[in-house]
Amino acid sequence: MKNKTVSYSSTLSSILMGYVEEKRAVGYKYNKGASVLKLLDNLLIQENVNAKILTKEIVLSWTKKRKAEKDSTRNGRIFIVKGLAQYMVRLGYKAYIYPERAVPVDRYHYVPYIFSEKELAKVFTAADNIPYSSVSPDRHLVLPLLFRMLYGCGLRISEALNLKITDVNLEDGTLIIRQAKLDKDRIVPMSESLVERCRQYSQHVHKINSQNPYFFPSPAGGRYADKCIYDHFRIFLWNAGISHGGRGHGPRMHDLRHSHSVHCLKKWVQHGDDLTALLPYLSAYLGHVDLRSSQYYLRLTADLYPTIITAVEANFSNLIPEVNSYETN
Repeated sequence: MKNKTVSYSSTLSSILMGYVEEKRAVGYKYNKGASVLKLLDNLLIQENVNAKILTKEIVLSWTKKRKAEKDSTRNGRIFIVKGLAQYMVRLGYKAYIYPERAVPVDRYHYVPYIFSEKELAKVFTAADNIPYSSVSPDRHLVLPLLFRMLYGCGLRISEALNLKITDVNLEDGTLIIRQAKLDKDRIVPMSESLVERCRQYSQHVHKINSQNPYFFPSPAGGRYADKCIYDHFRIFLWNAGISHGGRGHGPRMHDLRHSHSVHCLKKWVQHGDDLTALLPYLSAYLGHVDLRSSQYYLRLTADLYPTIITAVEANFSNLIPEVNSYETN
């Protein structure tokens, strides 16, 4: 995805454009942020602001919660206008910076479902047993590999479905995850067993779907829709005997990613590895912006496996955050 061109017309137009260019200069696509700033630009015009200043009144008006707006959406707007204000202050302009803790952000409201190895085996078996469909002739090949990749590489579902054939290197066994969260790219290595599955899969699927660039091609063209995969996921859970009460209740596809992370940390702790050195690698592998999201997996790992909690708390207590719920991305 190319950078989106957004034009600003208010008295802060040059400052808004400069802020967007700075964000892009350090590696962010910043397309959504640029669009949100256009709405702020419109407000400045509407309020007849004719000075290069970001007043408290404008900021509070801009950040006021809108009808039926989710807290996460509002917090996103607050984050953007706060960053703009800090940028303006650095340049010598007057700008009101939104207070640090004015709106609490609950990033860890969902407690992940961590699959056991036996449960994962049952889910994969259910995927393996999906019957051939003349309407979707590659489905029985796509789904078994897709779900193994979600767990084996700790991918978000969008990251897996957006993979192009050219993003999967079957020689060195790596995936290129493009424009993931915060528009960041990363390279993800696969296990040899998963690479071999990808090779066998590609020989069957991509010869037939040579015109579709996606690694997991939809029978309708392009990539599969998230909902389609989620519907199959629910069927696999049912066939595996794992309870699922609908969205928000029971395992999500995203919990395969959580399970990957917790199982990885569990193995490291049991092997006596240095988590201080390894945690940054897990963070980079998962595409986390910083270590905080990865650190919450440590707390979850310790809570789920009491037999290793002593080792975790004794050697890495400084890495374990004090929280009541867990990371969601």
